[in-house]
Amino acid sequence: MTSERRKAFITGITGQDGSYLAELLLSKNYEVHGLIRRSSSFNTERIDHLYQDPHDPDVRLQLHYGDLSDGVRLTTLLRDIEPDEIYNLGAQSHVRVSFDEPVHTAETTGASTIRLLEAVRQSGVGCKFYQASTSELFGATPPPQNESTPFYPRSPYGVAKLYSYWITKNYREAYGLFAVNGILFNHESPRRGETFVTRKITRAAAAIKAGVQDHLYMGNLDAVRDWGYAPEYVEGMWRMLQADEPEDFVLATGQESTVRDFLIVAFEHAGLDWEKHVRFDPRYLRPTEVDALIGDPSKAAEKLGWRTSVNSAELARIMVDADIERLECQGRPYIDTPRPSTA
Repeated sequence: MTSERRKAFITGITGQDGSYLAELLLSKNYEVHGLIRRSSSFNTERIDHLYQDPHDPDVRLQLHYGDLSDGVRLTTLLRDIEPDEIYNLGAQSHVRVSFDEPVHTAETTGASTIRLLEAVRQSGVGCKFYQASTSELFGATPPPQNESTPFYPRSPYGVAKLYSYWITKNYREAYGLFAVNGILFNHESPRRGETFVTRKITRAAAAIKAGVQDHLYMGNLDAVRDWGYAPEYVEGMWRMLQADEPEDFVLATGQESTVRDFLIVAFEHAGLDWEKHVRFDPRYLRPTEVDALIGDPSKAAEKLGWRTSVNSAELARIMVDADIERLECQGRPYIDTPRPSTA
């Protein structure tokens, strides 16, 4: 390993963003360390293609067992790894599920951040810290939303993330840490979890087209969101930690689409009439809805040179194509190849 190679530590490395970020950092010659939880079965599908020969002395991806609930383990890991950059992406990140599991969400999405920040402080590791924040912080505040927009979260998930946002800012100001919040609006990909609305739509379109499913049950189709492409957003995360000073940034496309808009494009791309297959199910409604989230990414464009190139319609088509291919590849390894970012 060369002395110039930087080290990154990623929590949530097996998730959508963690897998794309690991790819990006490896492409930039980082040594990447990821935190994974011990379980009876492996959950590394999104990063399996990144593994290298374990006998290669230059192995640059290493996974470590641990949990964000264990502050002692986190401190020990940071002392052993001595990362230059930490990306805290681990959380219970499903908004609807947070209403069913509010205490678990508060623990894994909120309290976990203070444990990791304390591990940074206690270990004495001089590193830069990225906190995955969210547009759900804005909740009921009307769009467009930027770094100065007041917060008004409308879910246990949003409230837990609000704690993480403020404690990250507090540690930056109290202890001089290079700690930033990336307030990312919705960003999707073929690696999105199957219960998230965009992936739920594209999987259903592929399955209905293949004749293995008849209907898709949906909740609120009128919710307005700002959807971007996840590989472009992890580039923005990285850029935040390359800045001269720690600042918080909104990452978004600035373009609005309803759930219905996304659904129509996805089904049309699969050659389907959505109205023949989509059914309403009130169980998918949230107790408190977030009507519209539309970001203003002008600060990130000006200070980081970060811009998006994939809009929501193109994103829907990318995801439908991937889910159709995934059905055709059942029983064989599948991994999507991100488009080259123009950010």
